[in-house]
Amino acid sequence: MPDEITTSNDSTEKVVVETDKTVVVSDDSNSGKKSSAGLSSQMQLLGLAKKFVLDGALISTEKQMPLEDRARKRERLNHLRQQQNLEAIIHKAVPYCSSSEITARADQDWFNSYITLAEGVSNQIMQELWAKILAGEISKPGSFSLKALKAFRTMSINEAKLLAKACGVAVKDQSKKNIRIISGTYQTPGVLNMFDKKRQVKINLAHWGLSYSELLVLADNNLIFIQETESNVMAKGETVQFSYNGIPLLLTAQKANCVLSFYKFTPIGVELANLIADDPEQEFIDELKRQINHHFDAS
Repeated sequence: MPDEITTSNDSTEKVVVETDKTVVVSDDSNSGKKSSAGLSSQMQLLGLAKKFVLDGALISTEKQMPLEDRARKRERLNHLRQQQNLEAIIHKAVPYCSSSEITARADQDWFNSYITLAEGVSNQIMQELWAKILAGEISKPGSFSLKALKAFRTMSINEAKLLAKACGVAVKDQSKKNIRIISGTYQTPGVLNMFDKKRQVKINLAHWGLSYSELLVLADNNLIFIQETESNVMAKGETVQFSYNGIPLLLTAQKANCVLSFYKFTPIGVELANLIADDPEQEFIDELKRQINHHFDAS
């Protein structure tokens, strides 16, 4: 399974550099590549402190700007970064919007809350996802709740990648409002299956980058429920229809009293899953079919 979120944005990151009197936006794509590798933690800390105007105590007293001036400078640069971040997100969002389709009027209060949450996002991959949120809400108001935005704002890039992994092994029902990760199958206990070693089957989700600790991270971010849920007990021949990353998936019970177990996405998880494009993994679906075939036939 892919462990990164890819975007189509090829633009280089811009940084704000302040001279004595003027604030300039310059292209730092080359120096960024050099400075991002091979630096000690101390050098990285010093670089961040200087960039965010927090290095005053590291400068000799006679060369220090007055404390009040340093605070004003940091506030000014922070506002510039926020403006730059928002403009970058808007620029990325435009191609996701239709130039011809008429939609309902966007909620200005939602947009105001959105910019407050998005203004501190400078990572380009995360900006791309915030752009998709904005475009999705403008195109179809009500697609993303403020609760989902607040949850997403606290997520790191690694947690966003983990959400992408979860979407890569998840199935949707026909309404597309319920998203689940199949975690196993079993047949309810009975005289005929008492000694069946495969009466209960667990899917090895860790092989696909979703160990239990990673599932806990998803749960901590309110993206999935960590308590497994189950389908209804199914009769032999009974079917259930899912969609796996855009591909129809029909499961047919091969025995009586068969059950599917799941990790279910939360409502917030369902909303944010819309940011992740369908990317079916044939190796995964083949392995899923193999592991559940004692109880279900998958087609």
